[in-house]
Amino acid sequence: MSTSTNAVAPQHDRLTAKQTRKVVTAGCVGIFVELYDNGIFAFMAGTLALVFLAPGNPDNALLFVFAGYAVSFFVRPLGAIVCGYLGDRIGRQKLLVFVIMLISIATAGIGLLPPYAAIGIAAPILLVLLRLVQGFSVGGEAAGAMTFLAEHAPEGKRGVITSYAQIASFAALLTGTMVAFSMSPWLTQAAIEGGGFGSFAWRIPFLVAIPMGIIGWYIRKAISDTPNFQKLKEEGGLSKNPLKEALASPVHRRAMLLALFIPLMNGSGYYVLFSYMPTFLKGKQLNFTIGEALLVTACSLVVICIAIPFMGALSDRLGRKKVIAGSAIAMAVLGIPSYALIATGQMGLAILGACIMAVVFAGHTAVIHILLVELFPTRVRYSAYGVGYNISSALFGGTAPLLMTWLIAETNNIYMPAFYAVITALGTLAAVSTVKDRAHEPLRDA
Repeated sequence: MSTSTNAVAPQHDRLTAKQTRKVVTAGCVGIFVELYDNGIFAFMAGTLALVFLAPGNPDNALLFVFAGYAVSFFVRPLGAIVCGYLGDRIGRQKLLVFVIMLISIATAGIGLLPPYAAIGIAAPILLVLLRLVQGFSVGGEAAGAMTFLAEHAPEGKRGVITSYAQIASFAALLTGTMVAFSMSPWLTQAAIEGGGFGSFAWRIPFLVAIPMGIIGWYIRKAISDTPNFQKLKEEGGLSKNPLKEALASPVHRRAMLLALFIPLMNGSGYYVLFSYMPTFLKGKQLNFTIGEALLVTACSLVVICIAIPFMGALSDRLGRKKVIAGSAIAMAVLGIPSYALIATGQMGLAILGACIMAVVFAGHTAVIHILLVELFPTRVRYSAYGVGYNISSALFGGTAPLLMTWLIAETNNIYMPAFYAVITALGTLAAVSTVKDRAHEPLRDA
């Protein structure tokens, strides 16, 4: 245990319940805004294809929109590099204020874009450019917010405290689902081309980013930086080049590889089970209405929000490895049967299948970020954790909706998401089995 870690511990003990609530609110509000802004693009993919692409093959249009969704994930590592470097150099709080404003502007920009009918090919180009800005911002958010919460959390409660941010992320998806559901009567081609409110309604889910961004900026602006970072800064212990330092260390390089492979389940969980699910359900194979598809997703989102804090608290007691490994094993066993329930095309069974997978995935998503935070010391945490995790998201997460759309179209096999769930769960299980569990140790500063 480092001396700087010992020096920080008493400040954790002095945190009042009110201060803890302020810290959790500041961390979670940004996650909510970022993930709402990021997720609404996927929920509105079919509508965006109608608005921003020339009339023609709807399958190809949807592939293009999901390609834009996927491409943005390859900017996330760049966002992680830039924001991580600055976050380790000048502070977590300053970067968290910056990224919440950046994604709010980009999301509102999508809501203000002229359609293809007005500006032609410039419409999809501008759509993708704004999506890239969103991706850059999200690349700096996850590692920053989770680092911020973990470095503020009292010993023994890091798992449950950081799990609140994951509740915020899924609550954001739930909000996006309900907003899209409320707009669904006006998200058809006939409504969009019919003039009046229908031609404007699709913009509302994106323009909601403006008030949410202002609220998030105000809350984050008022909070102080973490005690770990402040102490390290006072001692002159900040890294001059945190990413270079991380890459130069065999221990940190191994931890970054773990940060790349342990989150494999995010690809099948977060990005397929939730972001892609509405599109999957209303596809021609299952033929749910858009309202029914969003309702199935909404039910699973409610369930996972309830399950997450229990899994976070469980990891504080049993350790991170056991909870994530248990989740991975359960997903490998239950992934295909759960999709079989969804594939019946019956509303009740589809909800049951999606909710089973939500409970299973909660054990992964509630714990993955705190496990990764604990792999790195304060000097390089934001940078190293952010780069590893965002490369993983780019390779296995952001490409998932595009891959599923293409595979289902090519094979006519609607079980492709289930196979992906099993494969990624086994990958996570293999990777997490090699990690040292630090759940019951203080955070390291150097």
